Amino acid sequence: MQRRWVCLATLGPIGVAALCYVVVVRGFLEADVDHGLAWPLLGVLPLFVFGMWLLTVSSSRIAVLVALAATAMLVGSAYETFLQRNLEIVAEPWFPIFNVIGLTADATATSAFLVVFATFPDGVVERRWQRVAVVFLWTPMLTGPLTLLTTSHVVMSPYAGISGEGIPNPYVVPWLEWAAPAVHLLVFQAWPAVALGLAVLASRAIFGAPEVRARTRVMALTVAGAIVAFALWTLLPDIEAIALLVYAALIAVPIAAIHGILRSGAFDIAPGDRGRFVARSSNLLITVVYAAAVATPAILLAGPLRVVAAVLVTTILAVCLLPLRTWMQRWILRAVFGDRDRQLAMLSELGARLEQAGEPRDLLTRLAEAVREGLGASWVRIRLATPGGALAEAPVGTSPQVEPVETPLPVDPVETEPVETADLMRGDERLGRIELGPRRRGEYSDAERTLLRTIAGQAAASVANVRLTEQLAEQLDELTASRERLVAAQDDERRRLERDLHDGIQQDVVAQIAGLRLARNRLQRGELTPDELAELQDQARETLTDLRELARGIHPPVLSDNGLVAAVESGVARYPIPLTVEADDDVRAERFSDEVETTAYYVVREALANTAKHANATRASVGLARDDGHLRIAISDDGCGMGAVAPASVSSGGLANIRDRVAALRGTMRVSPGEPTGTTLLVDLPVDEGAPTRGAEVAAGG
Repeated sequence: MQRRWVCLATLGPIGVAALCYVVVVRGFLEADVDHGLAWPLLGVLPLFVFGMWLLTVSSSRIAVLVALAATAMLVGSAYETFLQRNLEIVAEPWFPIFNVIGLTADATATSAFLVVFATFPDGVVERRWQRVAVVFLWTPMLTGPLTLLTTSHVVMSPYAGISGEGIPNPYVVPWLEWAAPAVHLLVFQAWPAVALGLAVLASRAIFGAPEVRARTRVMALTVAGAIVAFALWTLLPDIEAIALLVYAALIAVPIAAIHGILRSGAFDIAPGDRGRFVARSSNLLITVVYAAAVATPAILLAGPLRVVAAVLVTTILAVCLLPLRTWMQRWILRAVFGDRDRQLAMLSELGARLEQAGEPRDLLTRLAEAVREGLGASWVRIRLATPGGALAEAPVGTSPQVEPVETPLPVDPVETEPVETADLMRGDERLGRIELGPRRRGEYSDAERTLLRTIAGQAAASVANVRLTEQLAEQLDELTASRERLVAAQDDERRRLERDLHDGIQQDVVAQIAGLRLARNRLQRGELTPDELAELQDQARETLTDLRELARGIHPPVLSDNGLVAAVESGVARYPIPLTVEADDDVRAERFSDEVETTAYYVVREALANTAKHANATRASVGLARDDGHLRIAISDDGCGMGAVAPASVSSGGLANIRDRVAALRGTMRVSPGEPTGTTLLVDLPVDEGAPTRGAEVAAGG
């Protein structure tokens, strides 16, 4: 960073001083028709401004070389201006040494630009021969010293307009004069270095790796156009149209460099700064080009036009080019930051789009489409958060790629990692996430990231409504299914009772009625014996026992008389495998509400019945605990196990009955694998603290 500021503090004043000298001398002090201001103002000034700007944002080596080359071009113009206005100095004995300044300035500009072009965009080449060739691109810098030592006359720059063949060079070394032709062909002409530099650039742009070709293609085409323009200018120097083509080619060089900054990070500019720097440099360059374009008629047509006509033409051109300048600035800002007007319109239309969505999924799809269109994303997807807080695997709203982007993307964006994301937050809860694919042109700016967060904040309420709607729909479906199961269970239980009453107790009662009729008849005839009455009494006692067993299946008396723990323990002896019941003294002593005790009892019975039928277990246990306003029940076994089961996934069987009973009291049920084997069913029933318990009701009645 220190290097770039040193270069800026050194090259900036030198270039500005040289430009001011040329403009003042040629444009004011000795103004004439052939003032020669077109080259410094139209050709060199845009490059110099761009080079100075580069030094303020980049410390890369080729950024310094751009500024050095443009400064050297201005110094060369200043040298030529001074020489043409002070021809008498050619007779001075020190002139050959002074002439080295002009030769070195031209050579510096040539070598520096060749290195920039050959190593664009980051100053690094890929192959060894290319690195060696880059070193030889600096050979034109030897023009001044070598011609001073090997040539008997002064070698002048071809742009100076003066021939040095008649000017003796007293500093020539006689025994080196034999090398003068080689110096003239290989160093002074600079065509070997130019050809070598173009060969390096062409090899990278045509035969390099795909990423190298993509990064150098635009600059290679720009340099090729500039070479063609300069070749035509050399052959036909008097045609103004070709001169304009040369100036346009020079202006195209910083434009290609700006393209390299935006697309591939030329001059080592960080990705986060590219958009901002490109916008700034583009505005600066557009201003300079606009000023040069406005001044072009006055500069090129200074001879044919008088002062009033020149001012009038300049004014008309300034007014006509102003809309073009504004359009170019807007176009660049749109290319770098996106269409701000469209983004603001997207914000205003977002609410209307969301209101038009009929289904929840359609709403999220419309949201994804609005984000993709507003931010220029290649694709957008929206993932909702699961109840546990993690993002769902499958997106619920997508807007797929519809336009080609600079880097190939898979057809299905679901499998592609996003480059930008924004969480959908409601308070501290994450509802989901908006994920964006690469931008269709360039990268996302800070302003677009801010806009994305704004959209996410606005859409969070709609996404919350979508989640709530889906949850309500699921709960409604589950409630409907639960009611259907309860009705079916009640019908089954009613039919069982009918069957038991009809096939069992009803037949016993019918038999007892017939026995009583027979006993009455025998009593009238005096034939009734005590044994017959004892037999009828035994039959009535058996019927009473059957009724009690039937009633116990509906609601066990021990549950009403002694409580939940006693009712659960009453069946331990009859359970087919060893069963333990664990409950602390507080739970044993407490009486819960009728709904809680009944639900807990039948949950335990249903779970133990499932264990006996399906688990192949050797032991089982029931745990009852009271904790923070909840009755917690754990039924465990060491059987074959069933793993973790989501309650919502159970649609039939014993677990479905348990879930329905628990849900009726707003409790929860969870099935998890036991340790080390088996299954554990965990049931949590809320206990209403304010409701009177069965024990309190009994005490009040007593």
